[in-house]
Amino acid sequence: MEKIKGSSNHDGGRIAFGPDGYLYITTGDAETPNLAQDKNSLNGKILRIKDDGGIPEDNPFGNAVYSLGHRNPQGLAWDKNGTLWETEHGPSGIQTGNDEVNIIIKGGNYGWPTIKGDQTKKGLISPIIQSGTKDTWAPSGMAYYDGSLFFSGLRGEALYEAKIRNGNKLDLLTHFKQEFGRIRAVVLGPDGYLYLSTSNQDGRGRVREGDDKIIKINPKIFR
Repeated sequence: MEKIKGSSNHDGGRIAFGPDGYLYITTGDAETPNLAQDKNSLNGKILRIKDDGGIPEDNPFGNAVYSLGHRNPQGLAWDKNGTLWETEHGPSGIQTGNDEVNIIIKGGNYGWPTIKGDQTKKGLISPIIQSGTKDTWAPSGMAYYDGSLFFSGLRGEALYEAKIRNGNKLDLLTHFKQEFGRIRAVVLGPDGYLYLSTSNQDGRGRVREGDDKIIKINPKIFR
């Protein structure tokens, strides 16, 4: 798509077809936080378009924008009920943490840069869970399997599992902590296995023998 600003950081970049047949695209704020609150900007958003590039008639703002107020959304997954979940990077630099897992609703405003972490403000949506300031996940790709959201951690160097409980509450588990290094993506293959990709040669990780890798995991080991 045109008119999406780019930067060396905060570019989002996840694309996935939803159960409604539309294509969803995450975009970061391109290191210009105020763009996330501008409904006419395609940055800091989750976009929703037709497979031919057209705009769905029921998009909330008459353009490609589906939700706004995102800093750097990285992962998308739909659960068995068709609910859209998203992972998002919180602030970086001196003040790190506050990484998020959100439920995405059409037209929702997720608050960046006005609120972060567990902060609240009328008209803005706070995350279902967030990492706090003492931990940083740097969450990236996400997949749904058997009642859980599995998402990859870059700085967290782990595969995270968020078990969905009644009322869409989440219980967080951590797998393979520091075993593979930085994990960039996680997808559920048609064979029922989870596939992870590492990202240790991106200049921010410690390169290990054989890096980078694609790792195949039977998710039944977590059950």
